[in-house]
Amino acid sequence: MGTSTSLAQDVITCDLCDKPIQQFCNSCQVSLCETCVKKHRDEFKSLMHEIVPFRCRLTTGIGKLMDKVRVIATIPTPCIPLLSVACVGESEAWIYGDNETITRIDIHGAVKDTFTTKCLCWPSGISVTRGRELMYSDDNSRTLHIVRDGKSETLITTPQGWTPEALCCTKSGDVLVHVYKGSDPQTKTKVIRYQGQNIKQEISNDGQENSIFKDVFYSLFMSENNNGDVCVSYADAVIVVDKTGRVRFRYDGTPARKEESFDPRCIVTDALSQIIVTDLNNNCLHILDQNGQFLRCVDNCGLQEPMGLSVDSEGRLWVGSFGSGEIKVIEYL
Repeated sequence: MGTSTSLAQDVITCDLCDKPIQQFCNSCQVSLCETCVKKHRDEFKSLMHEIVPFRCRLTTGIGKLMDKVRVIATIPTPCIPLLSVACVGESEAWIYGDNETITRIDIHGAVKDTFTTKCLCWPSGISVTRGRELMYSDDNSRTLHIVRDGKSETLITTPQGWTPEALCCTKSGDVLVHVYKGSDPQTKTKVIRYQGQNIKQEISNDGQENSIFKDVFYSLFMSENNNGDVCVSYADAVIVVDKTGRVRFRYDGTPARKEESFDPRCIVTDALSQIIVTDLNNNCLHILDQNGQFLRCVDNCGLQEPMGLSVDSEGRLWVGSFGSGEIKVIEYL
């Protein structure tokens, strides 16, 4: 929820724009101005929306999540290890492992399509656009590709010397990509936001020339929340910056009280603006609210080495096991 500070009082602004709010979606826990109510309904057509005046809002507590977590499907895949999952609609997902082929499977495990890239080893990241088109990054050629009619088109070439890794297609149509430069112990890393082929934003320091990310190589995974925040899992923490690139908060896993060290990998946000991240070391998912408050861990679904993570159009989580190649589809809302 955004705030604009004045001498008189804090003015609460819309999560989708910067206008003062009048409405609230109890279902999705999103603050809205009058103009953005329709936009919010249209963006999540498959969900029910309870729009109420902001003063009548209800907030979702931890109890609402506790009783609803269940595995509705367990999907074997041909990808061992399984490196990434990117949902397409309500019942399919693109996946890849340690070769150059990206495979589309359905919720029953049937292979629906395959696409063979020209990557030297395997893609460094995949994502799906709002138009349900596959995108992938190639670290060897420093390029991001989009697949149309079974053919790959080069959409973006990253700046000279900067190697692309994971990417994220946002609801607004922008593309977030993690890029790095150099090698340990002097690796530089940042997140670039592309609008079309143009660089719109770079996220690398806190405005005081202090690096947000450590100068060593770790893979970054990204997701954009409904309020414009960019959520990044990195090394041993989740780092969330606002739409201007200012750090809002960091989450280090401590509130979950797990035995092993926090090892965050893929990260997503959902219709409630909650942040969900896989924890490879502890075989679980951490769920936070949009302000970084720990809500709960999903640790009762038999997850093993969870790495890949995506949300389908029905709001279900597809969680990929790194070692076994298995995907569990989880209902939790």
